[in-house]
Amino acid sequence: MTETEFLTLADATLNTIEAALDRLNDQDMVDVECKRSGNVLEIEFIDNGSKVIVNSQAPMQELWVAARSGGFHYKRIDGKWINTRDGSELFAALSEITTAQGGAPVVISAA
Repeated sequence: MTETEFLTLADATLNTIEAALDRLNDQDMVDVECKRSGNVLEIEFIDNGSKVIVNSQAPMQELWVAARSGGFHYKRIDGKWINTRDGSELFAALSEITTAQGGAPVVISAA
């Protein structure tokens, strides 16, 4: 994958995550605020002030997630963002992370 292809895909992924959380916030499912600055998406849970950061790392062609539960790296494999350590998928992992940090059930999906 070229750097341009990676950046386009990473941007679309960050947009998908932000849109899903904005939708859940609008539906009063979770009290969250998303802030985007370039390749960095900051997700802040208003009730407890905790944050999850998702950002793209173009040189490594990975998406990185920083959360209370740790730091995670995801590489594009067979059309999915896969954790380089445990093989979990990004959207499923983010659903678990945001549920744990936000205190309400959250489901984030690629579509």
